[in-house]
Amino acid sequence: MSNPNEQRASSPAMVLEVQNFSVELMTDNGIFKAVNNVNFSIRRGQTVTIIGESGSGKSTTAMGMLQLLPPDLAVLSGTVEIHGNDVLSSPKAIRRYRGRGLALIPQDPMTALSPVLSIGSQLREAIKVAGREKGKNAIQAKAVRLLEQVRIPLVDEQLKKFPHQLSGGMLQRVLIAIALASEPELLVADEPTSALDVTVQAGILDLLLEIQETSGTSILMITHDIGVARLVSDTIHVMQGGRFVESGGAHQIVEDPQEEYTRNLLAAVPRLGTWDELESVEESRV
Repeated sequence: MSNPNEQRASSPAMVLEVQNFSVELMTDNGIFKAVNNVNFSIRRGQTVTIIGESGSGKSTTAMGMLQLLPPDLAVLSGTVEIHGNDVLSSPKAIRRYRGRGLALIPQDPMTALSPVLSIGSQLREAIKVAGREKGKNAIQAKAVRLLEQVRIPLVDEQLKKFPHQLSGGMLQRVLIAIALASEPELLVADEPTSALDVTVQAGILDLLLEIQETSGTSILMITHDIGVARLVSDTIHVMQGGRFVESGGAHQIVEDPQEEYTRNLLAAVPRLGTWDELESVEESRV
């Protein structure tokens, strides 16, 4: 992923370092600062999570960092360094990494893939962009391996299908396979479980953790679900109104939050009561 000739002196374990990063959006009502001077870093094999309610700026942070926001509508400032190389200083710099060591799992598996192209054609295109495999047979073989890696059964049959023929959970696994085509050092997972039921969510999270354990991939997780954050994170940044209002280790954020906003997020997580409590609720409804 890194270019030794372009690296500056930095910790060899540091994959991503974001400093004073801001995103200003041009709207009909004027300039809106959607992300306001955030700072975070990710080391090899680490999972860092940005959590907050809808509209807090967490996905805008990720999309801005990857420079996937419309350039005529978004103004980016600060620094975004990948292995010490600032990819924000040049519009073309990020292209060396996207799909070639830096990959995105986008929101909503039901709409993220092209409906008119087969699963196989979209996966093979990602493999071509990564540029690690040459020749039709090698590309096809890697497509098969990737679907097997994300535990999709009957691979040859699935490659021929179109997105509407697969369930949400299967589509999410396809999106992960496409992201893995570049053998990424950094995987940005933008709400990877939000459109899935609880059982499927657990399978996807297990898969991501397994990939991280076997390959040392770093993960930037974007989620509104503090339960997900607690399970997968080393560090959690709590975002409100475009700012980080609290940051710390996953255990500290969940067990001893310092900010009222974080406590409110935790309080919003549904919890099962005791049998006696459930009976009391039922009796009060009568």
